[in-house]
Amino acid sequence: MTSLHTALARARCAQPPGPDIPAGHQVTPWPGEPHPVPPRLDRLLRLSLGGNRLRPAASAGALHPVNTHLLLGPDNTVPPGRYAYDPVRHRLLARGTVSADAPPGATAVLTVTARRTVSHYGHRAWPLLLLDTGHATAALALAGAPQWCPDADITLLAAAAGLPPDWHGAEPEHPLAAVRLTPGPTDALDHWAAYAPGAPPLPTSHTPPPALQEAWRILGSLPGTTTWRPTAAPVLPDTALTSRRSAQPPFPGVPERTLLDQVLATARRTAPVPWRLLTARHPGTAAAPADLAARAAGQSLLGHVGALLVAHGCPDDAPPAQVRQDHVLAGHGVGLAQAVATHLGLASRPIGSWQHGPCGPPHIIHALALGVRTQPPEGTDRP
Repeated sequence: MTSLHTALARARCAQPPGPDIPAGHQVTPWPGEPHPVPPRLDRLLRLSLGGNRLRPAASAGALHPVNTHLLLGPDNTVPPGRYAYDPVRHRLLARGTVSADAPPGATAVLTVTARRTVSHYGHRAWPLLLLDTGHATAALALAGAPQWCPDADITLLAAAAGLPPDWHGAEPEHPLAAVRLTPGPTDALDHWAAYAPGAPPLPTSHTPPPALQEAWRILGSLPGTTTWRPTAAPVLPDTALTSRRSAQPPFPGVPERTLLDQVLATARRTAPVPWRLLTARHPGTAAAPADLAARAAGQSLLGHVGALLVAHGCPDDAPPAQVRQDHVLAGHGVGLAQAVATHLGLASRPIGSWQHGPCGPPHIIHALALGVRTQPPEGTDRP
């Protein structure tokens, strides 16, 4: 087995993560000049990744490791160039202007700051970083982004985003996906990659533990083919996008089958990985949600939900490209499925960390707990 396969098997074993470490900055401290978000992107970013609680996109442990770098052409209200998006303040930080021959349109390169998730999940963190990236792409898709690329070549993404080749003691960001926010040329990333990289963010004094160094190695070696595809997101009202919350169980009622079928169909249509729907009422020969609690890092909350939508099928020894793509796709599919569930009035909660075990489908990647609310949704959900 390769080091990636060994790391995936370890992430899925029963060994608990080590003690927590500092999570670092909530937003990368880039030194650029602040700019307002261009009007054509204001709604899209507010409904997808923006907000002082960062709740439009789900995240394991509410740690929000995903960062957004915008590549903006000359058809925007800011000078053409690269910008880091600050989702807390809903503003752009200039990371270097470019010439007027930059490709038109707006493209987002999504990166992850691994420390934020490793700080709590340790050796289980790096698959969660891929899932969180998929949730962020789903949020952008629901807000209107037309295309995305879950498997872009990471060297091309890093060059296009102008990430520094030497981080000079700053926490590195690793690129994992790209999203077209507005129409543009198919080779836009190649054009952006030709520009010189920008300066690194402010350095950190945190020492990287072994689990963080392992995550950096894995994220820096994942292969890709740069295949663009339609986001295929359902069209939902803005209220469905802003009201999504990870509901706190219990929500034990089994939703009507027609509603569950809509949620399942959304996942299958938008994320081509194997999906299975388990219910508490009619488990049949399959496991019920409660039977999988031990595999979900011991989350007993699965004993108090009505149904579980499960993405599975990526074995420990899968090709590295499949490991990357299946996890990002699963996050994307669960993100879209949760939005549909919210629109249908169902309670839901993504379940990200899965271990091996005898119950349920093998090689679980991600899941969405579903049910009928027994109490009103919470108004706040602090990170």
